[in-house]
Amino acid sequence: MGSLFCEIARYLMIIWFALYTWSCFLVLQKKQKERQAALLRRQNVWMFFWHLTGNLVLLYRTRNPKILLFYAAQVVFFLIIISGYRLLYEHSAQLLVNNMCMLLAVGFLILSRLSYEKAVRQFTIAVGSVIFALGVPYLVKKIRFIRRLTWLYAAAGLGALLAVAVLGAVSYGAKLSFTVAGIALQPSEFVKIIFVFFAAARLHRSTEPKQAAVTTAVAAAHVVILVCSRDLGGALIFFVVYLAMLYVATARPLYLFGGLAGGSLAAAVAYRLFAHVRTRVVAWQDPLSVIDREGYQVCQSLFAIGTGGWFGVGLTCGLPEKIPVVEQDFVFSAISEEMGGIAAICLILICMSCFLMFFNIAMQLKDRFYKLVALGLGTMYGFQVFLTIGGVIKFIPSTGVTLPLVSYGGSSLFGTVILFAVIQGFYILRETEEGGNSDGKKRKNG
Repeated sequence: MGSLFCEIARYLMIIWFALYTWSCFLVLQKKQKERQAALLRRQNVWMFFWHLTGNLVLLYRTRNPKILLFYAAQVVFFLIIISGYRLLYEHSAQLLVNNMCMLLAVGFLILSRLSYEKAVRQFTIAVGSVIFALGVPYLVKKIRFIRRLTWLYAAAGLGALLAVAVLGAVSYGAKLSFTVAGIALQPSEFVKIIFVFFAAARLHRSTEPKQAAVTTAVAAAHVVILVCSRDLGGALIFFVVYLAMLYVATARPLYLFGGLAGGSLAAAVAYRLFAHVRTRVVAWQDPLSVIDREGYQVCQSLFAIGTGGWFGVGLTCGLPEKIPVVEQDFVFSAISEEMGGIAAICLILICMSCFLMFFNIAMQLKDRFYKLVALGLGTMYGFQVFLTIGGVIKFIPSTGVTLPLVSYGGSSLFGTVILFAVIQGFYILRETEEGGNSDGKKRKNG
């Protein structure tokens, strides 16, 4: 009977996941607030059904009673997030809240399957991150001098990256983090957000060639330090984010094409200088020919995705542990193998709906500084998702970056939750201003 339930649950999870994903895009099409609210409530129901089904399967397969307690804690956590934003912020973007909860739920479930201890650790960091992030939209609304802290952002960002370059521990060929009081910190995850604020603060004031050159020099310093630390995935994200912000701020194609040419040249130089870059390129070109060495991780990833097919083999029925660092860089492979290709596509579409909403909010913001920040954060999120999934499926060489909100990693999780909170703050600010303008027009017309 239990095996029959697990088999049925495998398809039920796909149905719940597909319904949730479909509603993400349907909400964006609905103009009436009442219909949007009804869809968002149904979306919550589908998420909780998916979450319950997955944890029941995990409980049956592992016979670990702690799974039940952990599930209950997650449900309370998600209810607090959903109700908290509704109570604290009248004009919050509930779709962003729902998507954040859904992505966290996917991460908690697959991490519980891979390592219960790491899942609990991730959950603990998520609780702390959300408690902090709930106040961020209020700060965005109240604190208007953040655009004037230009050089403070630059100093803090460069200082943190230099600290890693000097004190950081080497992990997989790169200096990514250092340990403080027993806690491993990866400062680049926080510096990414600070970097966007720096670039926006500079570019919203002036885009004259001289000023743009100074801004570009500081941005290049961030990238150079990351390259010296051999964190090339992080350097690539910084580079693309700044290039996108510079092009939008100046509307000069010369900057865009010049940046792309310079980036291509830098990539060629990095290939010559760093052995681990050449290793990843070799693994990307023909992983089967070097399956015993460089191509082992990529091959195991592709085998896992192929084994899962459309519907997956079921939770705990796959072999994701054969993929090195599966809970971080290659968590998408584990999801594809055990939950199926349909679920993996749904996950990509949910990430895409977040990306589209980030850009939609950026386009509708009237304040140039906020617009550039939203654009930079949206580009950062979308490009990181592309790098992670692209490396897993061998579309591009692996860059060693995590899948936001899903992969294991405290610094990445905290940084992404803050990113969502900042965008949420911009959305609330926009909705509040539009509501105030509408009320003013009504009073004037009356």
